[in-house]
Amino acid sequence: MKLVYFLLIITLQSAAQNIPTRWDELTASDWPIALEKSNYTCILPIGILEKHGPHAPIGSDLIHVREWSARATKKEYAVVFPDYFYGQINEAKHQYGTFSLPSKLVWDLLDETCQEIARNGFKRIVIVNGHGGNPQLIRYFIQTQLERKRDYAVYFFDPIIDPTVIAKEKELHQSDPKTDQHAGENETSSLLYLRPDLVKMDLATNESGAKQNRLPLNPDLYTAIWWFADYPNHYAGEGAKATAELGKVITEAKIEALVKALKSVKADNKTLELQQQYFDQIKH
Repeated sequence: MKLVYFLLIITLQSAAQNIPTRWDELTASDWPIALEKSNYTCILPIGILEKHGPHAPIGSDLIHVREWSARATKKEYAVVFPDYFYGQINEAKHQYGTFSLPSKLVWDLLDETCQEIARNGFKRIVIVNGHGGNPQLIRYFIQTQLERKRDYAVYFFDPIIDPTVIAKEKELHQSDPKTDQHAGENETSSLLYLRPDLVKMDLATNESGAKQNRLPLNPDLYTAIWWFADYPNHYAGEGAKATAELGKVITEAKIEALVKALKSVKADNKTLELQQQYFDQIKH
């Protein structure tokens, strides 16, 4: 009898160690184990569907967040929500492949998604973003989490690059870092490291990724059309100069930062405690 009990415990422990990290790959019977193993932590990876120059895949941002999350959770377990590509991308609607929803719908989808993740038992939601047009949206969204009482906390993974990594990047970088913003050397390099089969390097010079400077406004001003004014091809940088070597440095640093962030979030009880304290003190 003792042997049977021992074997049962070993089997359960083995099952707990081997359960998937992706939400859509878990079974319903895995759920209690996944919640406990993740310490009620779920990653919401947000990408976008948009043109990435003439050479990189439409889902580049989605590929990045999917891969970062998948690789990080092999080292530090958390549940990863399925592919999510509903963000702010109005600036690319003039290009094929862009999937841009109305702003109110984007906001409501994000809010309802977080609520559904929480309803399924998660207390900590970590947004991992792969799109340069999303941070303002995400930061404001997180600020509004204090608008009404919630029993979960939302975090934004926005890593500060380690100086040693910056130094390695500079050694390998060949184009102008100031204009390397979209489908340029950095982004294409990371794709060459993660999914080289999807990158068409022979097309990288078919369009210009140079800054066009078509809007002579005072630099202290910001307006919505600035991106189209500077980069009408929705391409900023020189993708042709990308290398998988640079991509490895960029990608592995991002994954390591995410692993550290997950450890911190999983160990964090203070955010929820203070959030509850805040809601309790709101004057009605």
